[in-house]
Amino acid sequence: TMPSVFSYLSSEIDWCEGNFERSAVIAEYYNTVSAAAGPGRRCRETRDGAALVEPPSLLIPLKFLVLEGTSLGCDGTVLTQPASFLAGIFSSYFHMTLSYVGQLLDELSILWALAAAYSFWYPKVYFPRCIKSRKHFVWLSGVTTVVSTFLSFIKPALNAYALNCIAFHLLYLTRRELKKCNDKRVHRTARIMIVWWVLAITSWISDRWLCGLWQMMNFPYLHSFWHVLIAMSLLYCCPLVIYFDVVYEMPSFKPKLEYWPSASWPVAVPYVELEQSHKQC
Repeated sequence: TMPSVFSYLSSEIDWCEGNFERSAVIAEYYNTVSAAAGPGRRCRETRDGAALVEPPSLLIPLKFLVLEGTSLGCDGTVLTQPASFLAGIFSSYFHMTLSYVGQLLDELSILWALAAAYSFWYPKVYFPRCIKSRKHFVWLSGVTTVVSTFLSFIKPALNAYALNCIAFHLLYLTRRELKKCNDKRVHRTARIMIVWWVLAITSWISDRWLCGLWQMMNFPYLHSFWHVLIAMSLLYCCPLVIYFDVVYEMPSFKPKLEYWPSASWPVAVPYVELEQSHKQC
């Protein structure tokens, strides 16, 4: 009989960390823990009505922050917060069981979280010429995501590679925006984001392709490093998304990148403060 798609080790994917070495019920212990532990951020209103994306709380799971707080009035998170919450839950479930269903839930939750992010915050200036409104773009994103969802069942082993390729489009958009921006803090934030991403993707590829080497060195934990490093990259990506969204969608506000706990610290977390522009008479 065929094994259940819910059963342990039914996925084609098995990361480098040894299975059931530290728990009888958790296949990959460190990958499971790292997928759902770390900082997050939230959004609130300031006294003058401007939105402020606050620095992270160390008690909120890493995957929960993926797109949280990246709307001016915090209303755009209605879809993205649940999507990023599920991404964290499903990632932990996948690494705990290494099941076929767990793998697809993990990957598809990330796909749909990205789709929600693109739908809300993709700049209108980059819309295809045939798209005339945000509503039409949301429909395009939805149809593309549904088609991609069905395609993901054809060769599940390739899904993770496809999802990682989306990062190249985000880097391309960042490069185009930086060419139009002279704010040194924005450029600094972008550079740090890219450094974290390079470290993250290097860990991911090394764990995937050089597993034998890391097992010989008794250090098969680079995929858990990927979870932490990509979350750190997102800590810098989110404020950039907010910053450029304000520039395009809310010209009455002036976005300003700040750092917590201080800009003078060698390692600091950026956040966006919105200042109300003074109206001209």
